[in-house]
Amino acid sequence: MIRDVIRLENVSVRYRVPQENYTTFKEYIIRLAQRKVQHHDFWALHEVSLSIRQGEVFGLVGRNGAGKSTLLKLVARVLRPTTGRVRVAGRVAPLLEIGAGFHPDLTGRENIYLNAAILGLTRAEVDALLPEIVEFSELGDFIEAPLRTYSSGMTARLGFSVATATCPDILIVDEILGVGDEAFQRKCYERINQFQRQGTTILFVSHDSRAVESMCTRAAWLDRGRLMGIGSASEVIARYQESQFTPHPVI
Repeated sequence: MIRDVIRLENVSVRYRVPQENYTTFKEYIIRLAQRKVQHHDFWALHEVSLSIRQGEVFGLVGRNGAGKSTLLKLVARVLRPTTGRVRVAGRVAPLLEIGAGFHPDLTGRENIYLNAAILGLTRAEVDALLPEIVEFSELGDFIEAPLRTYSSGMTARLGFSVATATCPDILIVDEILGVGDEAFQRKCYERINQFQRQGTTILFVSHDSRAVESMCTRAAWLDRGRLMGIGSASEVIARYQESQFTPHPVI
């Protein structure tokens, strides 16, 4: 029986943003102690409700600042909603941004153990998976070099290889497949398709509308924190693209 593994119910997320710009953290703390810091509320998400089924490849589209990354952080359990409820069933492997969970002064090998621990894997599990992770990443001898010597594409390779070393219940992919050469991107898509066949739910975010339309069965369109549409990927992409030629109202 197919069930919902991700459910958002009237979810809103509010950030408190200082009204003034502070050049240093020390200046901010001093002003805060003097009670001279004024904030305004910024709603990154506003009453969003959606559900995603087990084994579904679900796309998220929207302009920069639409609230996509905030929604992904809710599903990854690194952020709590201000209001509403988020339900997530299963182990989540998040690929939210390049280098997240990595330390620049550690080698690629050491970062594999660090990132895998964050994802909930034991050292024994990583020991067994290490050869496959290194082989998939195609980093070769660079695996012994500090991460600060890596290019963004190399870092993305390592991050994807670690996060997908085991088949997760939910895989979150946020733009990371846009980094790297075409051959490695094809490997990533093949692994994603393999996970889908095994029942993994995939939450996919990309500015490449063609990739969303070809990979996803359904999609949602966010704009300024609001859910503007949800349905088949082709329908949502068509509505989103049409909106790009419509003047954006000033709020």
